[in-house]
Amino acid sequence: QVQLVESGGGLVQAGGSLRLSCAASGSIFSINTRGWYRQAPGKQRVLVATLTTGGIINYADSVKGRFTISRDNAKNTVYLQMNSLKHEDTAVYYCSKVQLGRTDWGQGTQVTVSS
Repeated sequence: QVQLVESGGGLVQAGGSLRLSCAASGSIFSINTRGWYRQAPGKQRVLVATLTTGGIINYADSVKGRFTISRDNAKNTVYLQMNSLKHEDTAVYYCSKVQLGRTDWGQGTQVTVSS
């Protein structure tokens, strides 16, 4: 079992920044992919960014140049630095962990960007 706990969400004005964190605990294997997804009201959950153990990064086009994903393997934590936030970034953000073919999710953290 893997537990993921997100933190760092909140309310911010357009143009501002937030940093999300997601700490993992439980059965953690050295090879895995960490990621962030988001779900806006009435919409499906979509990818924001992923980062493999080997350092391969993938960003959604909508966040390229504004968001940065990083990880601290020693702390089993993944981060999402969000800059130049826009109203359309408003959503519940979920962190994920994929290992051995299994995906685990955090409980989600709300990010609200006021315009």
